[in-house]
Amino acid sequence: MTLVSAGVGAVIATASAAFLERGRWRRESRERETTVRRVLYGEYLACLSEARNGFRSLARDTALSVQDRAVAARECFAPCYGLRYQMTITAPPAVVEASEDAFRRLRDVRDLAGEGALSDSNVYAQGRGRYEDALTRLRAAMRIDLGADAG
Repeated sequence: MTLVSAGVGAVIATASAAFLERGRWRRESRERETTVRRVLYGEYLACLSEARNGFRSLARDTALSVQDRAVAARECFAPCYGLRYQMTITAPPAVVEASEDAFRRLRDVRDLAGEGALSDSNVYAQGRGRYEDALTRLRAAMRIDLGADAG
């Protein structure tokens, strides 16, 4: 009987250890995935911000030709594409949707700056406002995904 009890105890201990290890593995895996998304989100927001600052400079520059302005606007925006694609395969659907909207609204600002709209024009201000609204929604979706708003 003692040998059977020892065997049952060993099985229970092994099963408990495996169960606890699996739980720890899942928790660590979720934490790694969250870290990957947090880094990607930060890089994406920084890239959008850099492009936005480039468009702001273009919209204030009255000396550039239309052709040079269009080229500069495209160059400012080009780095956003790679991170956009990373977002679409890494982020959950709600974040991807908000990300795509912010991307498209910033692309509209790129087009305005590239076409010669100046920073004090109504059309540029409206485009910038639509982008800022989309960016606010994107940040909120990111915060929810990362659990930053849980309190």
